[in-house]
Amino acid sequence: MKKLALVGCLAVLACSRQQPVAQQDLHYTVGPAWQAGNKWFYPREDFAWQGTGLAVREPPQAEGHLTADGEVWRAASMTGSHQTLQLPAVVRVTNLDNGRQIVIRLNDRGPNDPGRMIGLSPRAADLLGVGKEPARVQVVEDEMASRQFAEVLPGGPMLQISAAPLEKVQQTALGNAAVDRQGLTVLADNTTQETPAPGKVVLADLPATVMQGAPVSSMLWVETMDFTSRLAAMRQAAAQGASVRPVFLGHGTMWAVRYGPFTTISEADAALKRALATGLTGSHIVVE
Repeated sequence: MKKLALVGCLAVLACSRQQPVAQQDLHYTVGPAWQAGNKWFYPREDFAWQGTGLAVREPPQAEGHLTADGEVWRAASMTGSHQTLQLPAVVRVTNLDNGRQIVIRLNDRGPNDPGRMIGLSPRAADLLGVGKEPARVQVVEDEMASRQFAEVLPGGPMLQISAAPLEKVQQTALGNAAVDRQGLTVLADNTTQETPAPGKVVLADLPATVMQGAPVSSMLWVETMDFTSRLAAMRQAAAQGASVRPVFLGHGTMWAVRYGPFTTISEADAALKRALATGLTGSHIVVE
């Protein structure tokens, strides 16, 4: 009995020991290519990105989970995940179904579902009106705020920063100083509630605010941008009863083949799955 009591006490003591708290290591990152299902994603810098697609709630994370840019994940923060944008980045997300609009900071990679464009923290999802089902959204990046991260945080693209227009570059000292722009605050040392280690930079939470606009009726499409040849795109479109449109990228023009429209998400998901299975790896869902 004494042995059992001793073992029980030791077990209680072991369980009562505090687990080490994850330390933030905030940094700017682009990251390597990664795969989800049959689709590869290639992260890249794009400070003026915008697009439409489907948003989902991020699943709960383990205590102390670090995001791709080194932040501690919190369900109550106005944050989210994106499959390809540099991190962190600030974006405006509009729920086209109900007209609600919020601003969040992207700080993680995801969602893992190839048919979902952006993940929202539980707090952000609640404010945007996103429940268990995906929502049709428009996402527009805040170029100035996102460039500011690249300028201030460790690991930023110094060559791009030095080449940026002078009027867009804001200088900041990282010792007990703050830079504020439309609710975006970069904090250093002990100017944050989380009390980071000396010399560490952390980010203040974005305000949990909602703007209400008008709902927008929309349809779902599956689009692929795998074609550098207009003729090849037209052949693919003709075989599938689809349409062709040009997509202007920084390195040139791609030709996108668009399938649809689809009235339900399940129909769009099925079409996306077929496109990926045939080797059209650039396929994704858009909303218009």
